[in-house]
Amino acid sequence: MLKVMTGFPRYAIYYAAGADAALSRFGAELLGYDAHSGDEVPFPKEALQVAPDWRDVSSDPRRYGFHATLKAPMALAPGRSEAELLAACAAFAGKKRPIPVIRLIVDAISGFIAVIPAEPVAELQQLAADCVSDFDAFRAPLSAEDRARRKPDRLSERQCDYLERWGYPYVMEEFRFHMTLTGRLDAERRGPIVEMLRKRFAGLGLDTLAIDRIALFRQDDAASRFRIIGEWALVL
Repeated sequence: MLKVMTGFPRYAIYYAAGADAALSRFGAELLGYDAHSGDEVPFPKEALQVAPDWRDVSSDPRRYGFHATLKAPMALAPGRSEAELLAACAAFAGKKRPIPVIRLIVDAISGFIAVIPAEPVAELQQLAADCVSDFDAFRAPLSAEDRARRKPDRLSERQCDYLERWGYPYVMEEFRFHMTLTGRLDAERRGPIVEMLRKRFAGLGLDTLAIDRIALFRQDDAASRFRIIGEWALVL
């Protein structure tokens, strides 16, 4: 059987706040990277005080920029182009739909720390499901390396089914909105870091957030970070 290799560039459809939003600045400072501009950003002193190895603590999410996944990273299917994907994003955003509004907290999820909804929001689950299905025609088939990287032996039966159907296991009922701030941390390390992040987040005064836009991110090669190449406001 022909072995399909993971290709580049890769694209992902994420939620990301606008370039000038306080939430974007919060995330860029903690990750040390601004996906809007592609610039390095100095870490806040509070992060370095609680974790002198903050560069390592934040290294995994830094590659992706501060975001919440709606359609996971993918290489383009044969015959598909970036221009077509940009046009599809614009068309998706132009369809009227309820705009999810979520109440935000900072907490641990699967061992890493993220900004997450305080409770489930049906409109958000539907938006994510629509992104998964509507953009799937642009996704290249999974390679053996892609599949192995997801560690299917650790997935549930339903997650394995979703991995095969949609190229990513955490979709539909398995979707959990999260804007990641750290890599996975041992339990004893998480407490002080969560406390620091909660204090910084509280300073934003951001009690609720409207998920009112999508962004297209591109990763040029395996050594590159993802960067925003297009943004669209959703139509209410």
